[in-house]
Amino acid sequence: MKIQPLGDRVLVEPLKDEEQTKGGIIIPDTAKEKPQQGKVVAVGTGKLDDDGKKIPFNVKKGDKVLMPKYGGTEVKIDGKEYQIMREDDILGVIEG
Repeated sequence: MKIQPLGDRVLVEPLKDEEQTKGGIIIPDTAKEKPQQGKVVAVGTGKLDDDGKKIPFNVKKGDKVLMPKYGGTEVKIDGKEYQIMREDDILGVIEG
């Protein structure tokens, strides 16, 4: 199944945190926080300004981004979890 976000929305695949600390302690699922990093899988069709011109996206497919802890809408596609959120909700692009 393929999802194409609409408007200024972005489809993000959350990146999983490590399940073990550097000291070797295994972290159970109940103690893990929601991931705050993700990879942009798809971008929407674009937002229009007051004159009807498309505003270009600041993120693109493949970008690694910093997301708010509790933002967007969680969706499950082919058994994988994703989040759909407005581009404005993305906190930043992670470089490197």
